[in-house]
Amino acid sequence: MSETASKTLAAPAREPDAGRWKALVFIALAQLMVVLDATIVNIALPSAQQDLGISDGNRQWVVTAYALAFGGLLLFGGRIADLWGRKRTFVLGLAGFAAASALGGAATNEAMMFGSRALQGVFGALLAPAALSLLAVMFTDAKERAKAFGIYGAIAGGGGAVGLILGGFLTEYLDWRWTFFVNIPFAIVAAAGAYFVIREPEGGRNRSPLDVPGVILSTLGLVALVYGFTRAESNGWSDSVTVGMFVASAVLLASFVLVESKVKAPLLPLRVITERNRGGIYLSLGLAIIAMFGLFLFLTYYLQIVKGYSPVKTGFAFLPMIAGMITGSTQIGTRLMTRVAPRLLMGPGFLVAALGMLLLTQLEIGSSYAALLLPAMLLLGLGMGTAFMPAMSLATQGVEPRDAGVASAMVNTSQQVGGAIGTALLNTIAASATTAYVADHIAGATSRSQQQLVQLEAMVQGYTSAIWFAVGILVVAAAIALTFVNAGRPGGTTVASSEEDAADEVQIPVVAH
Repeated sequence: MSETASKTLAAPAREPDAGRWKALVFIALAQLMVVLDATIVNIALPSAQQDLGISDGNRQWVVTAYALAFGGLLLFGGRIADLWGRKRTFVLGLAGFAAASALGGAATNEAMMFGSRALQGVFGALLAPAALSLLAVMFTDAKERAKAFGIYGAIAGGGGAVGLILGGFLTEYLDWRWTFFVNIPFAIVAAAGAYFVIREPEGGRNRSPLDVPGVILSTLGLVALVYGFTRAESNGWSDSVTVGMFVASAVLLASFVLVESKVKAPLLPLRVITERNRGGIYLSLGLAIIAMFGLFLFLTYYLQIVKGYSPVKTGFAFLPMIAGMITGSTQIGTRLMTRVAPRLLMGPGFLVAALGMLLLTQLEIGSSYAALLLPAMLLLGLGMGTAFMPAMSLATQGVEPRDAGVASAMVNTSQQVGGAIGTALLNTIAASATTAYVADHIAGATSRSQQQLVQLEAMVQGYTSAIWFAVGILVVAAAIALTFVNAGRPGGTTVASSEEDAADEVQIPVVAH
């Protein structure tokens, strides 16, 4: 037995932080704010566009500016959390997010709006990895960790749908500006609570010098990738700039991997992603998010345009999915995570979600909400909630505390890139199918009402064509989870935080094979 191992076994395990459950409230609140923001602005976008005089060509930048900054800087944000300390980074991220939200709410022109959204993305990239890595280092008992990640997973999965409801209420009854201002009280409460309650375990910092080439290559590579998919949605896959972005992204990210394998203190230690379980989780989560994000978009349009629902009614229509996610995450996932291997929750979870998605391929103009949409959303929510919860826990489990921020950032990166790909890819498939349907059927429509009917039928045809792809993507995600993730159920072994901090243990559940 090595000297380090002897010390580890001899030293008493540190008592869990007494304030960890209070801390979870504020971490969850911050996570809810970030997830809400991803969808709440979508509902407000038409009103904001009209008020600020944003052109149709430029309106995508309200969403894209946030996605580029957030997706591009996540790895950097995770490394900053490891370097500065997660609590400090978390509070700074909240303060910055609140300030950026105030700027967005007060915007008087499109430049202010785009700038505020980019700033929200920058501070979100600090905030999100710090929140997840705080959970990873504060909750070390396997059963407690299961509960904490169950709550976190439910918020991460269901928060987007809550954003649709809240966005609908604020836009319909107050003003689109409140979709920004609403973040400020969230951020103030979460930051104040975090400052006074969170006690970050010692010995988990990574004080190595910052890998500047890695920061530049990863940021530019991820920005190019996210922008490539975003541009493909509006300009097509054969557009020269779209193709150029994908080529640049491939070159930059390949260079990043090469640099990370050579430098002494890498931004993303390759040990974090080459570990079989974490690699499988990042890949399967990213694929599942591709399917999810595309669906949110299609169902929102289907309910509002085809069914004629108001923004508020549309938001409430998503409630079964939220209920399913909360049940899957906090009841099924939490109760079974310490009893069965994670892959036996993730694989079946993704397959149940695929079954819900399969029901939605039967969508028609006159489809009944109660008979088709309700059961489909429940299955989707249950499946995703059950799968997300062990995935988020295992992605940061057993990782050295000095790598916790970067490991957490990779979870967020796989989700963010997955969201960008899902929106662009499935939207393109839907648009192509819609165009083809109109071309085949419009000639037979002689009256204006018949032409409108063909347009609606074409829209639904486009959605169902894309949803078939989403079904396939979820089946692939399930196969990856069942194949790659081979960890046993979590245990509670005490491990040293790092070689240099061996005397200062942090109790972290390690995966038992």
